[in-house]
Amino acid sequence: MATHHTLWMGLVLLGLLGGLQAAPEAQVSVQPNFQPDKFLGRWFSAGLASNSSWLQEKKAALSMCKSVVAPAADGGFNLTSTFLRKNQCETRTMLLQPGESLGSYSYRSPREWGLHQLLSPAWGRHMQATLGQPPAAEIHGVGDWGSTYSVSVVETDYDHYALLYSQGSKGPGEDFRMATLYSRTQTPRAELKEKFTAFCKAQGFTEDSIVFLPQTDKCMTEQ
Repeated sequence: MATHHTLWMGLVLLGLLGGLQAAPEAQVSVQPNFQPDKFLGRWFSAGLASNSSWLQEKKAALSMCKSVVAPAADGGFNLTSTFLRKNQCETRTMLLQPGESLGSYSYRSPREWGLHQLLSPAWGRHMQATLGQPPAAEIHGVGDWGSTYSVSVVETDYDHYALLYSQGSKGPGEDFRMATLYSRTQTPRAELKEKFTAFCKAQGFTEDSIVFLPQTDKCMTEQ
């Protein structure tokens, strides 16, 4: 089906956690003197890396998606991603709550799948189609239980690219790690891809766990 080849980053964790490969928690830095106001606006998910075997199995079906970062009342970010579902463009908004320092955030998932829908909508789109649509309250992070994931803006120049790193744990020996390349355009420069690849390898990701998402004209225009 055509929609299968336009699977929506934003990150569903249920599918990925089933194939996690255990690894020690990585320590990453945060962009020095991070300026949240410059990080706002439209970004495209251009590259992904994860320690889940699900990515290796499904990466050929993934494609780029659009996300818009807006300020939240608590000092964090509202990240709204747009994706294709059943031949229609849909949006999901997730809250990144401020962490201990500028550039570090946290996301609490009530059903352990929101982070992938947030940072990798392609995975979220796939699992929605497989598992069905969850209640709206769960999509927007409302719930009394779930896992908390850290999200760090490791490096950005605000105008062209951003490197994000996310990690959390479902349980003992089941860690989740993901790196994301955001681009202000759908055609990131070759040197940015090289930078992302080097960053991913420094965090222990293997070559086959890194994927650059192809362009698509689906759900990319302003809504």
